[in-house]
Amino acid sequence: MGKRALAGLLIGLLVILQIQIWFGRGSVPNVHQMEKKLLELQQQNLAAQAENDRLAAEVRDLKEGLEMVEEKARSDLGMVKPNEIFVQITK
Repeated sequence: MGKRALAGLLIGLLVILQIQIWFGRGSVPNVHQMEKKLLELQQQNLAAQAENDRLAAEVRDLKEGLEMVEEKARSDLGMVKPNEIFVQITK
């Protein structure tokens, strides 16, 4: 009868382990769901990073762009700021 009890105990432990693998915390379906959620979050992070990069480039262009606009206005349109003296040298 001791062998039957030991076999029953081992089978019971095996059943408990199988239940944990398929239905408990860290189960196969749970891990699959977490991997899917992780992939979605990584895609959201990539999209957010792309948006951040775009905004950073736009800010950089706006900071540098004003200087370019001013230079173009000075050379092409003859812009002169108040209290400046315009001197043109021709060769």
